[in-house]
Amino acid sequence: MITRFLVVKTCRLILLIAAVATLSFVLVNSSPVNPVDAYVGAAMLRISPDQREVIAKRWGLDRPPVERFGRWAGQMATGNLGVSTIFNEPVLSVIGKRFVTSFWLMALAWSLSGALGFGLGLIAGAREDTLLDRGIRLYAYTMASTPTFWVGMILLMIFSVSLGWTPVCCAWPPGLSAEQATQWQRLHHLLLPALTLSLVGIAQITLHTREKTIQALRSDYAIFARAQGESTVGIVFRRALRNVALPAVTLQFASLGELFGGAVLAEQVFAYPGLGRTTVEAGIRGDIPLLLGIVLFSTIFVFTGNFMADFIYHLVDPRLRKATGAIS
Repeated sequence: MITRFLVVKTCRLILLIAAVATLSFVLVNSSPVNPVDAYVGAAMLRISPDQREVIAKRWGLDRPPVERFGRWAGQMATGNLGVSTIFNEPVLSVIGKRFVTSFWLMALAWSLSGALGFGLGLIAGAREDTLLDRGIRLYAYTMASTPTFWVGMILLMIFSVSLGWTPVCCAWPPGLSAEQATQWQRLHHLLLPALTLSLVGIAQITLHTREKTIQALRSDYAIFARAQGESTVGIVFRRALRNVALPAVTLQFASLGELFGGAVLAEQVFAYPGLGRTTVEAGIRGDIPLLLGIVLFSTIFVFTGNFMADFIYHLVDPRLRKATGAIS
């Protein structure tokens, strides 16, 4: 039953959050970065020990780690992730604002990489071992081994610095607020970061789709269709497409974790004020509540992608549905 499937996934999510929360707190607590020093910053040498104690007491840093973890875990269970020391506002509020900015970046990159990667994979698989196939594979292997920040820097130098076609940074023109910027201005600033994530994200879906297309074209039904006089293009679109599309969609949903990780690097390169850049800022400035909140949010985000991939596969593939009995 579908209820059983959802219950199992919910239990796994709860266990995953508990494990990630515990491990993340231990790692953050073991960090050499002193949260008080990071909070004070350049004024560190000008404050007295009494002022340091006041700051530590305000953020609860004067308590033992076990006690701090217990209080934080209790608050987390009620939906309260604490207050950000950088922004001086609730962590959930900071995450919500920054995720809205990152969402459009990741959504556009995710859509472009999925559509282009699937199309290139079909073409490469249908033209196996041709010059076109080799060119597509060369591109995919190159992008799969290329760091996101390097691709972003190259695109930034070409399109922003040399050609002047795209903005150098930010999600909207400097001097304007998010509300004052027009949709075109926001899209203009969004194009280059999204293109960076797309170019890197295309590789995996392209190579996977190519292999599935080749397998489909070598199957018995494809050989029979070819013997009936049907062209390769006709076999791909009329017979192989349905078998290739499901694994591609599943893989695309499962790649949300890599997309989120790539967004962190891309947002740093383009100074894009999204959740990825906030993660780096929270780590550098020792904002423990915000950093832990983002870790938990990213855990749920990645789990949701894997859940959607698993759910679609169970829903569409009757063999897997019958084998697991998860959905009837």
